[in-house]
Amino acid sequence: MKTFYTVLLLGFLISCGSSKVEQEVALNETARQGSSAITNIIAETKDGDLPEEKSLSNRSPITAQKDFSSKEEVAEIMNFLASDELQGRETGSEGIAKAANFIETSFKENGIAPYFSSYRDTLVNFDQPAFNVVGFIEGNDPLLKKQFIIIGAHYDHIGTLAEENGDSIANGANDNASGTTTVLELARYFGATHDNRRSIIFALFSAEEKGLVGSKHLAQKLKAQNLNLYAMLNFEMVGVPLAGRNYDMYVTGYRNSNLAEICNRYAKEKLFGFLPSAADMNLFQRSDNYPFFTEFNVPAQTFCTFDFTNFNHYHKVGDENALMDFDHMASIINKSIPVLKGISNSPIKEIIWHR
Repeated sequence: MKTFYTVLLLGFLISCGSSKVEQEVALNETARQGSSAITNIIAETKDGDLPEEKSLSNRSPITAQKDFSSKEEVAEIMNFLASDELQGRETGSEGIAKAANFIETSFKENGIAPYFSSYRDTLVNFDQPAFNVVGFIEGNDPLLKKQFIIIGAHYDHIGTLAEENGDSIANGANDNASGTTTVLELARYFGATHDNRRSIIFALFSAEEKGLVGSKHLAQKLKAQNLNLYAMLNFEMVGVPLAGRNYDMYVTGYRNSNLAEICNRYAKEKLFGFLPSAADMNLFQRSDNYPFFTEFNVPAQTFCTFDFTNFNHYHKVGDENALMDFDHMASIINKSIPVLKGISNSPIKEIIWHR
């Protein structure tokens, strides 16, 4: 019955000459309800019920892109993912299993279907039970939906370390609960609006800290399935802002593609820039973007705000939520939305790998 009234409202708005914004809101609401029903069917037939976990079902509704995500919503996710309860999210541990349950619940609540038969993509290249968590939202264009974009981040960290000042848990707030939170918020946006012409895979990787194991597994698996991948965009350590830069994030492999140029055009500002030390340290090959580049030979790059000078707790027990800038993170998420919309909706493949 609710769907009937939504469709009726849509017809009324269009017929009465309503604004484009009002029509888009009505269209998005109709799509959201349809997606929710489909996702419920998928969840019931493929996954069964998840263990009771922290729920995000009371998140704020979609408003303008500029204030879609807030510091409070970011903090809600971060305060769980980087909590002591998860014991540093080491791959194969009980703590990372709790993180995976949380991610699955978020996907289900926000209309993101499992890409495979379930959300869990079990790693075949790791000697302990471990899995990526992989969601999917189909594109709304009959042709472009056959092309895929992957938006990813790793959700594992390094577990516990030698005790320092009474603390032994390496919570991994910046590395990489921050990237995971960013991907979950972007998934929430597209799950509600469905305004992507290309299909999007949201991938949270395990075992990055073990040598990019989770992303290697998924890249090889998708390549074997002949996935038509346009680009892979990875978020890594975005919990604190860069200092002394005239851009918000840097792009690894900056000079190898026109990704930053394309993204800045969609952002309508200089959101992404070049960090010389990223090239010097070859960061392009050190995060989960790289296996997708090696397998598919397409643009696959990482967005980051950690430059080894603005955060002193990399792989230490001090990587805590108390040091994160949630306003900054919400800004990164909100500024990334028009960028990802532009990439997913462009009629041609604009991002080009130079070499």
